[in-house]
Amino acid sequence: MSTEEEDGGTPAAETVRVWDPLVRLFHWSLVVAFTVAYLSSEEESALHVYSGYVVLGLIVVRLIWGVVGSRHARFRDFVRPPGEVFAYLRGLASGQPRHYLGHNPAGGWMVIALLVSLFVVTLSGVVLDFAEGGGAMAAAGSGVAVIATARADEGEYGEYGEGGERGEGGEEFWEEVHEASANVTLFLVFLHIAGVIVSSLLHRENLVRAMVTGRKPRA
Repeated sequence: MSTEEEDGGTPAAETVRVWDPLVRLFHWSLVVAFTVAYLSSEEESALHVYSGYVVLGLIVVRLIWGVVGSRHARFRDFVRPPGEVFAYLRGLASGQPRHYLGHNPAGGWMVIALLVSLFVVTLSGVVLDFAEGGGAMAAAGSGVAVIATARADEGEYGEYGEGGERGEGGEEFWEEVHEASANVTLFLVFLHIAGVIVSSLLHRENLVRAMVTGRKPRA
């Protein structure tokens, strides 16, 4: 716990540690990895694939930390019933939302939505990458097939089935899933950013800075 000093020597709002180092590292690493993966999706390079590895690895770490991590990192701390979510949104619309030290109810479900959408992106990438030849790491000669995210541009990968025919639920389906889920994730990211801006203004706290320092005002 700490107290910052304002100009003139009067105590500023008391702050408390909310986000542990792993949560903050996860958040900003995911921002970088997803941005790189999305921007490199039109290029024929390994950058897109390996940034997908990072995204998938981060998802796995966050799922584990959501169960065994610090108080505000745990899913049980911020995944709240629908009634509480709607109550928070009504308060947000009226300009007087209830303050939460950790994720607010709407933000908590946004975390879940982003994790699910990112998992769908990487899962579809796994199918496409293995359809191409057993995974990028295996193709590189490591002898181990590692899950990866891969490009979903039509015609990039080999086709399923004998004689070049696509099997039911085959490559074309997974290409569409990969592209659609990536765009859904991008939409959720913009929605998340908008929510952060609105909440920061209404609660008079800098949520971006809090995810850097780990500290938020107690009240």
